[in-house]
Amino acid sequence: MPGGLTLVAGQVADRYDRRRIASICQLAQGLAACALAAASFSGWQSKESILAIVLAAGAARAFEMPTMQALLPGLVPAPLIPRAVTWSASALQAASIAGPALGGLLYAMGAGTVYVASAVLFCTAGVFIYLVRIQRSAPRREPISLRSVFAGLDFIRSRPEILGAISLDLFAVLLGGATALLPAYAKDILETGPWGLGLLRSAPAVGALVMSVALVCFPLQRRVGKIMLLAVAIFSLATIVFAVSTSFVLSFGALVILGAADMISVVIRQSLVQIRTPDEMRGRVSAVNAMFIGTSNQLGEFESGATAAWFGLVPAVLVGGLGTILIVLVWWKLFPQLVQVDSL
Repeated sequence: MPGGLTLVAGQVADRYDRRRIASICQLAQGLAACALAAASFSGWQSKESILAIVLAAGAARAFEMPTMQALLPGLVPAPLIPRAVTWSASALQAASIAGPALGGLLYAMGAGTVYVASAVLFCTAGVFIYLVRIQRSAPRREPISLRSVFAGLDFIRSRPEILGAISLDLFAVLLGGATALLPAYAKDILETGPWGLGLLRSAPAVGALVMSVALVCFPLQRRVGKIMLLAVAIFSLATIVFAVSTSFVLSFGALVILGAADMISVVIRQSLVQIRTPDEMRGRVSAVNAMFIGTSNQLGEFESGATAAWFGLVPAVLVGGLGTILIVLVWWKLFPQLVQVDSL
């Protein structure tokens, strides 16, 4: 995703109809899939064409993420936002599990078939989003300036509980990126083949999906700030167990717990950001949140690879897990406003 567009996307989401922006982004990604399908069927596909099409799809994705996050609170009453965030996260995890399997089945009929199916789904989603009706007052069109573009950053800095939640997730993902090393772990530590690697990759999503269903049935009511910090601590401990494990079953279980703990953190963070942000600022604040997520994921994978090259597989993941626990302890003292958040 072109990160340079993220802050601009937040500004656009606050100035224009979010429903139309999200619909256009889905249609743009559908057109990109159509282009890949046409290139695949005609045989003129090249590295340059693929990169150009993926760049266009990434630009649409940059506008889609903050817009969709800011759009959600307008669809449900405020008390139901945490549950809506949980349902959205559970749908994403279900797609993360079923999508690769379905893609593999479609790929048996050729790469073009996969692209066509993706194009149909993107375009269908674009139409459905366009048909959604939301109640939102006309957005205030303040003059575009550097101050308005960076207003999301200023707002987050003024709300310590939001800053603490977002930055905690950033550093947790940055240091606890064990999943980036799964191929090496599967081959060198657990000595398993492609099927084992596939199971290990799906384990965090399985844990996240189970936890999201549990949160829908039993939503968090009290002490959500402390629960978020404890969830990140459990994420860290699961990372440490995975680091030292030589048992496939234990490693799989640790990754399931890791995914479940991460889901608790995600639901609390996203709900906190959306509920405590005014509607006219949600696009820009969501853009900053999306930028932090994208940065932490990419830098976390780089950090995992670099430390593994320097110190070895096990020490790299172990240091990451221990570092994340240290971050939790520091954040507990540094952001008392986050610790004191009682309910969403």
